[in-house]
Amino acid sequence: MYFLLLLLWMIFNGRVTLEVFLFGVVICGWLYWFISKHMGYNYKDEIRFAKKIPLYLKYAVVLVWEIFKANVDVIKIILSPKMEIEPCVVTFHTDLESEAARVALANSITLTPGTYTAGLENGEFVVQALDRSKFGEGLDDSVFVKQLRRLEGRK
Repeated sequence: MYFLLLLLWMIFNGRVTLEVFLFGVVICGWLYWFISKHMGYNYKDEIRFAKKIPLYLKYAVVLVWEIFKANVDVIKIILSPKMEIEPCVVTFHTDLESEAARVALANSITLTPGTYTAGLENGEFVVQALDRSKFGEGLDDSVFVKQLRRLEGRK
C-alpha cells in the first residue's frame, strides 16, 4: 500500500526530482500510518490479498471463457429458428459464505449471455435462463461457484 501511495504521489506530481521524492516518502509514510492506526487497515490483509491475485486472475479468465461459450450458444439459438427452447426460472441456494462472493456470482451469471440473476437474498438465487438444458442446469455447482469457493479459502 505504501509503495502504491508513493507511486501515485510521483505520478500526480508530474515531476521527478529528489526533493519531490523525499517529500513524497514523508507524506506517504504519514498517510500509511494514519490509515493503519485510524481506519483499521492491516498490512496482513494486503499480504492475504496479494497471495490470492493468481486466483482472481484465474476467475477473470474463466469468466471471459464462459461468456464466450454462452455467446456461441445464444448465437446458435438465434440462427436456428426451428430449435425449440424452453425458457425457465431456476432457484438455487449456494454455500458461499461472504456477501461479496455471492454478489460476484450473481454478477457473473448476469454477465453470461442467456442468463439473468433476478434475485439474491440470503444465498438464495433466482435466475432466469433462456433455455433450461443449455443455461438453466448446474448453476448451483457451476465453475463460478467452484472458483469463488477457492477465493474464500475452501476447496
